[in-house]
Amino acid sequence: MTSVIDRPAPRAAAPAKPPRTPRRNLAGGRHLPSKVAVNGLLILGSAYMVLPLLWLVFAATKNAGELYSGDAFAFGSDLVANMQRLLGQDDGIFLRWLGNSILYAGVGAIVGGFVSLMAGYAFDKFEFRGKRVLYASVLVGVLIPNTATVIPLYLLAASIGLTNTIWAVLIPTLCNPFSVYLARVFSSGYLPAETLEAARVDGAGPIRSFLQVGFPMLVPGFVTIALFQFVGIWNNFMLPLIMLQNRDLFPSSVGIALWQSQVQQNPEFSTLVIAGSFVSVLPLIIAFVMLQRFWRAGLSAGSVK
Repeated sequence: MTSVIDRPAPRAAAPAKPPRTPRRNLAGGRHLPSKVAVNGLLILGSAYMVLPLLWLVFAATKNAGELYSGDAFAFGSDLVANMQRLLGQDDGIFLRWLGNSILYAGVGAIVGGFVSLMAGYAFDKFEFRGKRVLYASVLVGVLIPNTATVIPLYLLAASIGLTNTIWAVLIPTLCNPFSVYLARVFSSGYLPAETLEAARVDGAGPIRSFLQVGFPMLVPGFVTIALFQFVGIWNNFMLPLIMLQNRDLFPSSVGIALWQSQVQQNPEFSTLVIAGSFVSVLPLIIAFVMLQRFWRAGLSAGSVK
C-alpha cells in the first residue's frame, strides 16, 4: 500500500517588473544657475587677483617706451637691464629698503605673532579679573583701521623721542588685535583643556605647560598668525611714512612710492617702480610657498579631531 505525500503546488512566477526609465536630476537642474553664478564670481575674483601680478611679470621685462605701447601681456627684452639699474640706483638704496622691509616684517611676524599667541592662549585658558573687559577692548581694536591709529602712535613716539628710528616702526607691530583674536580661536579649537590638566597633574606650571604642551600644538596657528603679520607689515605704508624721515630707514613700500613721485619729472623712473614692485612681491610668494605645509598639517589635525 503506497502513501501519497501532498506536495505544495508550485507558486506562480511573479510578473517581471518593467525596467525603470532614468529620471532627470531635477535637483541638479534647479541648482545649475546658482553653481554657474558662484563659479563665475570665483573666476572673476581670481582674475582680479592674478591679472595684476601677471601684468607685473611682463612689465618688469620692458623699457619705458614698451610700457606704454604694444601688448600689455607680452615679454620685453630689458629684464636684465632693469634689474641692474634697480640694484645700482643711488648706490643700491633699494637693497637697503628691501632689507628694512624684511627686518620690520620678520621681527613683527615672529615676535608679534608669539606675543599675540600668548595673549590669545591666556584669554582662552585662564580666568582672571577683568578678562571680559580686556577681551572686549581687543575686539574693539579689531574694528579700528590701522590708519586711524597712525597719528596717535606718532604723537606717543614723538613724546619719548623714538620718531625717525626703527623702533618707531617695530614697536607698534609687536601686537595686533586681530592676531590676538585669531590666537584665541586657534587655542580653543586646537588645544583641549584636558591636555593642559594632564600637564598640570604631572607637575608642569603655567609657563611650562604653554611652552612644552600648548605651543607645539598651536604651531599651525602661530604660522598663520605670523604670515598674516608678515604680509600686513610688509604692505604697511602709512606708519613708516609718518614715522620716518631718513630714507635709509624706509621700507620698500615707502621707497617705491618716493620713486613714483618722480615719474612725472623723469619717466625713466617708471621702470624702477615696476622692477622694484616685482622684486618686492617675491618674498611674499616665497613665504607662502615655504609655510603652506604647516597650514596643511593644521587642517588635517582639525579634521581628525
